[in-house]
Amino acid sequence: MTEPKKILVIGMGNVLMQDEGVGVRAVEELDSRFDMPDHVTLVDGGTTGMELFEPMRGCDCLVVADAVNASLPPGSVVRIANEEINAFFQTKLSNHQLGLSDLLALLQLKGEAPEHIAIIGMVPHSLENKLGLTDEAKGGLASLVAMLADELQALGVQLTPRAATRVGHWERQAELEQGVCA
Repeated sequence: MTEPKKILVIGMGNVLMQDEGVGVRAVEELDSRFDMPDHVTLVDGGTTGMELFEPMRGCDCLVVADAVNASLPPGSVVRIANEEINAFFQTKLSNHQLGLSDLLALLQLKGEAPEHIAIIGMVPHSLENKLGLTDEAKGGLASLVAMLADELQALGVQLTPRAATRVGHWERQAELEQGVCA
């Protein structure tokens, strides 16, 4: 029996800048809805850069969730994968792109790039210094999470829904801030 592929799912973004944190929130929501098998690792990548090199170099498949700049309405979800990624990095579509593109280039140079890479992103509405997503991003969050789940299933991951959906840390913090600051 062959071992399952090691899959790393990273949520990128700054949760203190509204929709900029949508990648982190999407991976948090994915984790709140599904039990993940042992060969799938979910990471809150936040705004880190080179710290993600070690986890990335050990994976067979990499899925990144992030806010992306695209000529689409806010809340729209996009998928960029494998060969499309080089074209993706020719124009700056993500605030974390420099770090991510550098990491992918270094992995490629060392011959340790994952065999499958996908970036699942959402077009942000607002990047204000505020915790919590805008209504536009909240409206697209379910689609982003569904696209992440579809990507994992296409990679052969059997997703098991949790008996009870949990509220993630950043969602809870945004709710607390909204209650205190409203």
